[in-house]
This record gives sequence, structure tokens and C-alpha cells, in this order.
Amino acid sequence: MTDSTTLPAWDRVLAVVAHPDDESFGLGAILSTFAAAGAAVDVLCLTRGEASTLHGVEGDLSEIREHELRAAADALGARRVDLRTLPDGGLAGLAESVLDREVERAVSATRPDGVITFDTTGISGHPDHVAAAEAAIRAGGRHGLGVLAWTLPDEICRALSGEGFAGFLGRPATEIDLVLAVDRAAQRDAVECHPSQAVPGSVLWRRLELQGDTEHLRWLRRP
Repeated sequence: MTDSTTLPAWDRVLAVVAHPDDESFGLGAILSTFAAAGAAVDVLCLTRGEASTLHGVEGDLSEIREHELRAAADALGARRVDLRTLPDGGLAGLAESVLDREVERAVSATRPDGVITFDTTGISGHPDHVAAAEAAIRAGGRHGLGVLAWTLPDEICRALSGEGFAGFLGRPATEIDLVLAVDRAAQRDAVECHPSQAVPGSVLWRRLELQGDTEHLRWLRRP
């Protein structure tokens, strides 16, 4: 059941994501809202995104996507990016201890008041997204931190599916805790920093259109 229209009053926020572009395509409007409110926003990205099948820019994706990530984080107002080198497409196959060690390092360095990540659906069902979210939940449990997740409402997923964009996993209204009005200007600037991935015809553009100026979040671990 929706119980809030405002983000928690965290002074320091840690975003835990799997791939470069997750911070923009998924969390962008949320992170920029935190930053605009004065929060110090740090981004932990667990892989370099080298396994992507999209290649809108020629060159080594591992290097390209690092530059894209850092530029996008700047556009969102983030304070710091911590990019790790775990295998893109392989997070779900790693021992939990490996993921936990990476997240623990970021928590120790940034001392966040709370964590933001993708929903445990993975949004698109991507196993890397799921593994990153679960690692964020475990870190929240160890440190007594709230873990807030970006999610999509079922109706948007149904609309995407009806237009041929299958695979998105949403939540019913009863499982959504926060409905937030957002300004997507900074997010759109950040998305433009990812030309290797934000290719014409990508479902990203239609999803953002359907979302309008609203984001939906749910607590994975309440503070």
C-alpha cells in the first residue's frame, strides 16, 4: 500500500547497481532528486557492462561504458562512482560472499544513511539486477539500513508487453510503498551520456514515456 510521496530524508545515499547505465536508465530520476535535495549520492556499479549486446559506439565496451557511467553520474549530481570488475552477466553465479565483500567496501567508504537499488524482480528479470538487489538487502541487514527499490507498476509492464516489449516484471499497487513526482531533466541528460546503450528504438524511450513524471518505489528493507 502506498504510504509516502517523498523520499526518505537521507543525507548520504548509496546506489547499488549491476551495470553502467542502471544508475541512469533505472534510478536516474530518483538519484537526481536525492542530489537536488542536498544528499551526497554515491554509486557502486558491480560490473563494467562488457557483455552488452548493444554497441552503439565503436570500441572496447569495458572502457566506453566506464566513461559513460562517470559522465552520467556527474549529470545526475552524484558525488562518487565506484566501478568494480565482477563479470557482466555472471553475478548470479558468484558466491554471496563475493558480492557482499564488494558492497561492504562501498558501505564502509561512504557510510550511507540508506541504500537504493533495483527491485528484486530485476525489473527486466535480469539475474545481475536480482543479485545486486539481494546483496544490497544483505548489506542493509548487516548495518541496519533501509533499502529502497525502484520498481514498475504492473500496468506499465502490461502496456510494454502489449507493444511487443515483453519481459518486464512489475508490482501491483498494494506492493508499492512510494509514488514520487520527479523532474526527468537530469535523468535525460544522464541517459544521453550512454550512447553505446541508449540506441534508437530501445524500449528505454517508450518506458520513460509511459512513466511520465512519476516513479514507483518499494521498501526491500525498512529502516
